[in-house]
Amino acid sequence: MSENVCPLVFRPIFRAKTWGGRNLERLLGKSLPAGESIGESWECADLPEGQSIVAVGPAAGRTLEQVVAEWGADLLGRAVVTDGRFPLLIKFLDACQPLSIQVHPDAETARRLGGGARPKEEMFYIVAAEPHGCVYLGVRPGVSLDELRSAAQSGEVEALMNRVPVRAGQAFHVPPGTLHALGAGVVAAEVETPSDTTYRLFDWNRRRPAGDAGLHIDAALASIRLDDRPPEPPPRQHVAGLFTAVSTLVECPAFKVEKVRFIEGMEMEIPYAELVVWVVLEGRGAVLHGRGGRQPFMRGDVVVLPAALPSARLKTETDCVWLEVTIPVPSDLAEFRRPSAAELRDQPRDSGGAVQLGVSIRRATPEC
Repeated sequence: MSENVCPLVFRPIFRAKTWGGRNLERLLGKSLPAGESIGESWECADLPEGQSIVAVGPAAGRTLEQVVAEWGADLLGRAVVTDGRFPLLIKFLDACQPLSIQVHPDAETARRLGGGARPKEEMFYIVAAEPHGCVYLGVRPGVSLDELRSAAQSGEVEALMNRVPVRAGQAFHVPPGTLHALGAGVVAAEVETPSDTTYRLFDWNRRRPAGDAGLHIDAALASIRLDDRPPEPPPRQHVAGLFTAVSTLVECPAFKVEKVRFIEGMEMEIPYAELVVWVVLEGRGAVLHGRGGRQPFMRGDVVVLPAALPSARLKTETDCVWLEVTIPVPSDLAEFRRPSAAELRDQPRDSGGAVQLGVSIRRATPEC
């Protein structure tokens, strides 16, 4: 185990956008650069386009790429990574105007299109929304690619899409190939696979900044999956205890996102043996670890908990709410190999003669 394994919090990477604003400062306590309309805050990124830098602790000043290389499985556990990169990209978005209507490719389409394209799957959690806030998610039943091409050229793509009103607390899964956009008046947390490959089909006739590639109509149409199912927030599964509640928001092959609530004044063991990321939405507290280590957190923080974090405990100072993001890994049961008859003969037996196999199943989520 690396001697310096500890929770990780990164310096945010702020991205000015024509559609952005100042809500990340007001709602999440971000110290935004003066005079700029900030649309994105990259909180955890390991990409050529953006590289997170550790803010505090023994690893302060290192990039996430460096920490992945140095800590390896102590950070990632059994999570499967691509190109050696951290398996998640996490952002906050402030859509004061609608985002471009866009799509991300799946793995097969990314390979076919080339040019450094990477597949991307994502989810939105709505942090705040104005009364008119919405998301555009998928195209209406019966719409063809030819109709989408004509609409992109005439500026009428919105009319072919599903417009879904939103409110704070909703979550939406956006699989690869889904045409989508955040509407105006929405602040969201975004959990996604590590890719910034985006193909814009329509951008509301906005003037693009100098050097911007603009629209990508052919690549977008090649990436879109037409789906007749109406868009709905994923069904939630809830588990409640005396001091906490856990709701499953999105579960897909790339990640699982749960919403966790804890009351103030709690202190408990953090029982993870795999990589976990917290996106803190409300409250403040601390992760206690090792010999006297303490990593405070508050609203707007993103905290990475390494798989090999030693002697970790959670302490809440107020009521807390966070998104808990995990990476699917092979289950312990899937890895269990049925013993042979000869091995069974050699196993110890209890007083009733039953074989004691000694299989241990580790918990991956806190008790509720």
